[in-house]
Amino acid sequence: MSELLEKLSKVVSAGGLISGDALTERDFPGANLPIALVRPKSTEEVAQILAICHEMDQPVVPHGGLTGLVDATQSNQHELALSLERMNAIEDIDVQSRTMTVQAGVPLQTVQEKADEAGMLFPLDLGARGTATIGGNVSTNAGGNRVIRYGMMRDQVLGMEVVLADGTIISSMNKILKNNTGYDLKQLFIGSEGTLGVVTRLVLRMRPLPVSQEMALLAIDDFTKVTEFLNHIDSALGGTLSAYEVLWQDYYQLVTKPPAEGRAPLPDNYKYYVLLEALGGSITADQERFVAALTEALEQELIADAVIAQNQGERDDLWAIRDDVGQVAQNAPIFAFDISVSLNHMESYVEELKASLTERWPDHSCMIFGHLGDGNLHIIVGNGDSSIEAKKAIDETVYAGLPARGGSVSAEHGIGLQKKEYLSWSRNSDEINLMKVLKQSLDPKDILNPGKIFA
Repeated sequence: MSELLEKLSKVVSAGGLISGDALTERDFPGANLPIALVRPKSTEEVAQILAICHEMDQPVVPHGGLTGLVDATQSNQHELALSLERMNAIEDIDVQSRTMTVQAGVPLQTVQEKADEAGMLFPLDLGARGTATIGGNVSTNAGGNRVIRYGMMRDQVLGMEVVLADGTIISSMNKILKNNTGYDLKQLFIGSEGTLGVVTRLVLRMRPLPVSQEMALLAIDDFTKVTEFLNHIDSALGGTLSAYEVLWQDYYQLVTKPPAEGRAPLPDNYKYYVLLEALGGSITADQERFVAALTEALEQELIADAVIAQNQGERDDLWAIRDDVGQVAQNAPIFAFDISVSLNHMESYVEELKASLTERWPDHSCMIFGHLGDGNLHIIVGNGDSSIEAKKAIDETVYAGLPARGGSVSAEHGIGLQKKEYLSWSRNSDEINLMKVLKQSLDPKDILNPGKIFA
C-alpha cells in the first residue's frame, strides 16, 4: 500500500493525493472509503497513474461529479478513487466551427454558461447541472430534458481524449462533424461508465443560440391524445420542439401542493400534464405559430386545457414544477427507476405496472413523470419497506413488463451496481458477450471500475 501511494505522490502535484484520515472529510458514494483519492491535473498525469495501477494490478474507480444514481462510482477499501475535479478548464471556444474544447472535470452548468456567453447553446440539460461534470455526462451518456430535439450526450461529442487501463493515451480531438475514417472510437467510451477508459478531454458540439423560447403547460385526459398531440405539435412547430415532458396526475398533485413551493397553474383533476417547450429563431413568428398550434389542438380536443408562459419568470416556474423531484421524499422509503419503452407500448406498460403494484402492495405509492417525447419515464415507488428484499421485489415488478415490449431497464442513468442483475432483461446474450470481449480487450486486468455493469 505504501509503495502505491509513494509512486502516486510522485506523479501528482501538491494536494493531488488524499489518504488516511483526510478521506473522512470527503463524501464517497455508499460511504465506503477507498485506499486513497488521487486528483490529477492533466491527461499525462492520468496516464501515469493508470500505468502504475496497471503494473500493480490496482483497481481504479473514476469519479465525475458523483451525481449518478446507479452506484457506478461506489468504491471499497481495496480500490483507488480517481477524481478529475482538478481538470476543469475550458480550453477553447470556436464559434466559427461551433465547438468547445474542455477538460472532463468541467461542470455541465459551466459549459452551458460559457456557450451562452459566446452566443451559442450547449443543449444537454439536467437537474444536477451545477454538480455533474461533462466527463460524467459522457460516461453515462446522459440524456436530460431536450433529447427529443438535440439527442443524448453522444450526439454532443465530436472529439475525445481518453486514457486506457495501461496508461495509453488515445487522442482523437476531432472538430469536424463528418469523419468516416474507420471506427468511431469515441463511441466505445460514451456510456461505458468508466469501465473501458478514463475520458480526460472533449471537443463538444455547440448549436446556435435560440432567439425565442415558448412554453406551455397542457392538460390531457386520455393517453392516446398524449401521443397524438405529440405528433401534432412536433409537425406544427416545424422542428423547434425541444421538450415534451409528461407528468402523471399523482406526481402533478404532489409537486403543486404544500409543502411543495409550486402551485397548480391548471386544475389537478386531469390524468396527464404536458410541459411543452419550443426554441426558435423569431420571437414574433414563433409565438404566433406556437399559439396557433395550441389553438388548433384545443379545437381538435387533443388537449383539454392550457396555460402559456408569458415571460421568463413564468417559464422558470413551469420548469420548477417538473423538476421538484425532491417532493417524492414525502412517500419515503422510496425506490427510483429510469426506464424506456416505446410510446405505442407505454400505456399498457404503466397500466400493467400499477395493477401489479396494487395487487402486491395495496397501499403503495407510484409517481410517474419523464421525457415522454423520447420514451423515457421516471418511476418512483414506495411500499413502506426499505429492506433489500423489498427493493428486489419492486425492481422485478417495475422491470417485468419491459422485455416483451422491447423496453430498457435504464434510459439514461446507466447500469452501475444497481442494475447489473437486470442487464440481460434488455440485452441479449450475444450483445453482452461482445461487451465483455471489448472489456477484456481494453482492460485485460479488469482494473477500471471492476464489478460494474456485468453480473
